[in-house]
Amino acid sequence: MKKSELKRVLGKWSLTAIGIGAIIGGGIFVLTGTGAYYHAGPALAISFIIAGIACVFAALCYSEFASMIPVEGSAYAYAYGTIGEVFAWIIGWGLILEYAMGSMTVAVSWSGYFNKLLKMFGIKLPDWLTQDPGSYTGDGFSMNLPAFLIVLFVISILIRGTKGAAKANNLIVILKVSAVIFVILAGAFFINTENWTPFIPEVAKVAEGETLKDAYGWAGIVSGASAIFFAYVGFDAVSTQAGEAINPKKDVPFAIIASLLVCTVLYILVSLVLTGMMNYQDFNPQGKYPDAIKAPVAYAFDIAGQKWAGYIITIAATVGLISVLMVMIMGQSRIFLGMAKDGLIPSIFRKVNPISGAPTKNLMILGAVIASVAAFTPINRLADMTSFGTLFAFTMVCIAVWILRVREPNLQRNFKVPALPLIAVCGILINVYLMINLSIQAQLLSLSWLGIGVIIYFIYSRKNSKLNNPS
Repeated sequence: MKKSELKRVLGKWSLTAIGIGAIIGGGIFVLTGTGAYYHAGPALAISFIIAGIACVFAALCYSEFASMIPVEGSAYAYAYGTIGEVFAWIIGWGLILEYAMGSMTVAVSWSGYFNKLLKMFGIKLPDWLTQDPGSYTGDGFSMNLPAFLIVLFVISILIRGTKGAAKANNLIVILKVSAVIFVILAGAFFINTENWTPFIPEVAKVAEGETLKDAYGWAGIVSGASAIFFAYVGFDAVSTQAGEAINPKKDVPFAIIASLLVCTVLYILVSLVLTGMMNYQDFNPQGKYPDAIKAPVAYAFDIAGQKWAGYIITIAATVGLISVLMVMIMGQSRIFLGMAKDGLIPSIFRKVNPISGAPTKNLMILGAVIASVAAFTPINRLADMTSFGTLFAFTMVCIAVWILRVREPNLQRNFKVPALPLIAVCGILINVYLMINLSIQAQLLSLSWLGIGVIIYFIYSRKNSKLNNPS
């Protein structure tokens, strides 16, 4: 069993707050607009239910692993400690895709809300400083500078240590949950039930960039669940912090399930309120409200004539998305830490600062990469690849926990998945089905990423792993 070098400073509620901090963010404040317009229409609430159900199966499997192997590294560490290095590497490589792309997506999302906040106070940054080259319609150089800078700001917080970062996250989570409850209660007064009719729109073509794609109907609901699945990465982030949990065998399973249940209920209610306040077709980026898809919740209140509410939501989202970014980068760094301890990636990623208790060099390298890619890449491509990475990791965890139950039935398990074969099979099937329903481009890019991972394993990781070099 690996021993964590990190400081154990996180209790049950801090871990739950980390989960909620990661889950509440992109899903509610950003992806509700794209999910409604490009996929499901008012039936986006059903998409959130499907995605939530898929998460429950994976969450139960994560919880059983976390109760047995309380170290940093999430699903990677669980697989490494139970079913072998190759399987663990594939999961770890998928988790890198999940967390790195997720961090970049949130950074770009934060930039959208930050720009809206500046406009509310009469400040407008030039387009070439707020748009990636793929979205910029002008001539010459362009980059998303706010997305670049927010990553560097979060890194500066994280290198000071987990305890301070957790306190900051707790405060931001209280603000975010309050804002979400405010959206549900205040928005309920401005719902026009005609916007829910038809609740499941007929299949139609919508333009996404220069291509036309099918949307709506039951297929649109499923593809919507795939697209917004990125928003559920939070409970997975809880398991990456097991090495810093005070009582990981009990507190990590509790935090995983509690954060998932709380956020799923909030997601469903917000999606119903949002599509009731604003017709799903009004999120068209080429339509009457071209910016609504970037900050849908705030724009819904603006259009309802409640600009004061738009201020509250924009401020809450701008601050709130920082905690999502914080948790995702923290989770990614802990996965790197676990992989570096096993010799699968360079040792620079395993060095922990003895004063702050944080993997400082790991975080700085990670921050430089995430900031650079976020500044130059469109958000929809990032979000779909994040969903693929998340679904892939969840599928592998469901397989791994089932294999381990068969191989080692007598291992001590403080938490056991009920009806395991059924839960594992359901988790595998629904996650694979949602992966199939992602965009072809996202599937090809993600599979290419996994292919690169296999090559790296056989060229570098296998030769340098501690398993193959015990000395």
